[in-house]
Amino acid sequence: MGRKTRGATAPGVTEEVDGGTAALVPDRDRPRGWTLTIDGAPQSHVDLDDPTHLAFTYQRRIGHVIDLAAPQGRPVTALHLGGGAFTLARYVAATRPRSSQQVVERDGRLVQLVRRELPLDPAARIRVRTADAREGLAKAPDARADLVVADVFGGARTPAHLTSVEFLDEVRRALAPGGRYVANIADGAPLAFLRGQIATAAARFAELALIAEPALLRGKRFGNAVLVASDAPLPLADLTRRAAGDPHTARVEHGRALLDFTGGAAPVTDATAVASPAPPASVFT
Repeated sequence: MGRKTRGATAPGVTEEVDGGTAALVPDRDRPRGWTLTIDGAPQSHVDLDDPTHLAFTYQRRIGHVIDLAAPQGRPVTALHLGGGAFTLARYVAATRPRSSQQVVERDGRLVQLVRRELPLDPAARIRVRTADAREGLAKAPDARADLVVADVFGGARTPAHLTSVEFLDEVRRALAPGGRYVANIADGAPLAFLRGQIATAAARFAELALIAEPALLRGKRFGNAVLVASDAPLPLADLTRRAAGDPHTARVEHGRALLDFTGGAAPVTDATAVASPAPPASVFT
């Protein structure tokens, strides 16, 4: 069991997991809200009373993609690579009841902690598989998923084997016709990792969009960008409107402008893949 520490509004929980020291920190403003951190790096936020609340900016942007994946309220089939506190799976279950979802999370001790302290709604159709994300993806059925969501970090870095065209080949295999791939990508100046990831997705998908704050795209700050890819047209106007209306306004880049942004970066292969850069310490202070 984890050791419990007294927070301002409720007991917190600190526990060793496979990936380091996990802490569940109570939210001062939400009676049943919790932030999950691992080695001090924020990973997820969950409000057990309101699973539609997405506190992290990048998760709000992925939420927009989820909202536009199908007509409002219609169930979808979703595969989540990376679990954290299952925030996005809870969001899908709350906004699209009867959706069929699988979460693949490598850290088995983290899964146990989250299940115990932040239990899933028993009525939600969410299955959790403890496995490496790419291994779990390889076992997904062909052409079944409406959404594949990649939000995987080892510590604060995306593992290299989840950044290549070979990885995206497996994503394409798992996606249903017209399905969408959405990935959380963290980077800062000179944005080489982000540019490479866009080029990699462009090598495998016909339609791309990137949701990011202008300061990140100019290399002025380290942060998260959300990449969306599909072989079917994307709802660009709706994504743009939603991103512009967020508390932290973002742009939606697409088409020629997005390809030009790559600056000629080459697609990443398994042979050339590297993990995403570590964020500066100032990001967490």
